[in-house]
Amino acid sequence: MTRPLRLDALAYGGDYNPDQWPEEVWHEDVRLMREAGVNLVSLPVFSWPQLEVAPGVYDWAWLDRVIEVLWAGGIRIDLATATATPPAWLVRSHPEMLPSDSDGRRLEFGSRQAYCPSSPVWRANVARMARAMADRYGEHPAVVLWHVSNEYGDHVARCWCPESAAHFRRWLEDRYGDLDGLNEAWGVNVWGQRYTAWEQIEPPRRATGPVNPTQLLDFERFSSDALLELFRIEVDVLREVTPDLPVTTNFMSLLRDLDYWRFAEIEDLVTDDAYPDPADPRAHVPAALNYGLMRSLKGGRPWLLLEQAASAVSWRDVNVPKAPGRMRIDSLQAVAHGSDGAMFFQWRQARYGQEKFHSAMLGHRGEQSRTFRETAAFGRELQRLAPVKGTRVRSRVALVVDWDSWWGSSATESLPSQRLGWLAQARAWHAALHALGHAVDTVRATGPFHGYDLVVVPNLYIADAAQAAALEAFVASGGSVVVGPFSGVVDATEKVHPGGAPGPLRGLLGIEVDEPWPVPDGAAELVELDGERFDAPVWSEWIEASGEASVVARYATGVLAGRPAVTRRAHGAGVAWYVSAALAEGGLVAVMRRALADAGLPARTRIDPDVEAVTRADDETDYTFVLNHGAREVAVDVPEGAEDLLGGDATTGRLVLAPLGVAVLATPRAAEPPFVTLSETTD
Repeated sequence: MTRPLRLDALAYGGDYNPDQWPEEVWHEDVRLMREAGVNLVSLPVFSWPQLEVAPGVYDWAWLDRVIEVLWAGGIRIDLATATATPPAWLVRSHPEMLPSDSDGRRLEFGSRQAYCPSSPVWRANVARMARAMADRYGEHPAVVLWHVSNEYGDHVARCWCPESAAHFRRWLEDRYGDLDGLNEAWGVNVWGQRYTAWEQIEPPRRATGPVNPTQLLDFERFSSDALLELFRIEVDVLREVTPDLPVTTNFMSLLRDLDYWRFAEIEDLVTDDAYPDPADPRAHVPAALNYGLMRSLKGGRPWLLLEQAASAVSWRDVNVPKAPGRMRIDSLQAVAHGSDGAMFFQWRQARYGQEKFHSAMLGHRGEQSRTFRETAAFGRELQRLAPVKGTRVRSRVALVVDWDSWWGSSATESLPSQRLGWLAQARAWHAALHALGHAVDTVRATGPFHGYDLVVVPNLYIADAAQAAALEAFVASGGSVVVGPFSGVVDATEKVHPGGAPGPLRGLLGIEVDEPWPVPDGAAELVELDGERFDAPVWSEWIEASGEASVVARYATGVLAGRPAVTRRAHGAGVAWYVSAALAEGGLVAVMRRALADAGLPARTRIDPDVEAVTRADDETDYTFVLNHGAREVAVDVPEGAEDLLGGDATTGRLVLAPLGVAVLATPRAAEPPFVTLSETTD
């Protein structure tokens, strides 16, 4: 059962830290929140030391008063369990709960997340604190959502302390059953690494040379699972005490360290913290992929942007503020991609501490701050989009996100090249589809693929029979699949598949990979497709196509000149493509344009990465968000007679968007989502 967030409007607000301010400020905060349209705040994320001042000694009075002030002002609460970091008295009583790095050095108290995820002391205390919070506030009508911990894995995603080592051994024993199973899985006959007792196994700390890749992969899996267990401890307590309240923990977009598919399975609402860099004019493109993941983690249900910056952050080397209008379009992009609201870190800008230069809705100048004027105006505007609440994004294209392949292709130095990064590949493939006009969902490699016409697999380094069978069934039933380089290489224990790549994908793709052929730094191979040549700057492969796979593109330079680079194989009612090169942007756009046509999907003739269109819909209405992320005016062709929820006017078929302009067009739901193209008219 997924418990809904009981909020009758799109969520708007941010993190609130009233314990950083005198009590007389709280009433002023609520007055200004109401003026800005705030209806939800998150608190008290980091307040455990203020709530439990000594072991078992609680001071609830101040939080009681804050909650009542907010409730009287009509503001609901995303109530944190306050377990984001331990109090000093707990750390000093149990220094063994502090985490250690890969060199065995204990990390000191003085920041946040000062805990080992495997520590039994820490686990017992978070369960106790979660129960105390639930017992006291779980029935308060202001509380509409539980916020467990904060940004798991942000500071401590991996721990190498003795407690983690013991937990790792238990995890391995549960996975493999006995030492014979582990030794077989880890391939210990290489470099004499056979184990004869569980106590001989340690986490993969710094060693004399390259570490066993299967050990590294298993440590990645274990570390994600250790934090998942920690999350589940609090979720179980909250579900026991408050079974009707939804539970979340704030994700960090596409984060390598945690398998969010598994985290999302046990929470009710997916929430995300998103901080695209204002200094990067293309930051909205990877942001769209992040949001595609967030809405897909629970099968397309709406999610919630729980944190973003009103202007500058405080943790980059150079923290550029958001230009006027940038906060608005960033927020509306998240809503376009399925978020049922837009929240910030934080409400009132801090005067001290590590985040005093991190912007807030209410800046250091108070009501006169630019961020307050902009966020207040946007809060009022957001109310016009109430009809989109609860609607879902319509997408016919999905991208496979697989954490095992991400970890396996990046955890070890024993690879053909360190330049073929999983995340870079995923972002590049998504960017090509984005430029061609498609909002992209994400899926596991085993699906489900129902509702999609095209599934792209930028990299599936670790592949198994179940994934291959799911992809083959999708293609056989009429779908199109595009698989990227270095896929189907190894199994789940890092053993190369018999016959080499593409392993279990061989029957689907109809190709053989004879040898990977990484491109040296500073060089680039060329691939020829439809008479044009495109760069492949980091990766190529010597492949051979069977009689069933046709060659779509060939290498044009180097040792591989004349050999197949991109292939296409008809399979059942669909087609499967293989792209053996890590193509640069132009080449990926060309391949994806062909693949979209194969799938019967439209593609923009003129492309502009700054122009984005995403459709959310209910059973009756399509709500198409058209966003111009760029610094110049653009014109797009849209359905005639559409009502712009933000502008209030009906469209005439051609829409002109100012720089950072947004329109939200309401039209009767069509069989296929509206497809917005750039206007060929320039006047």
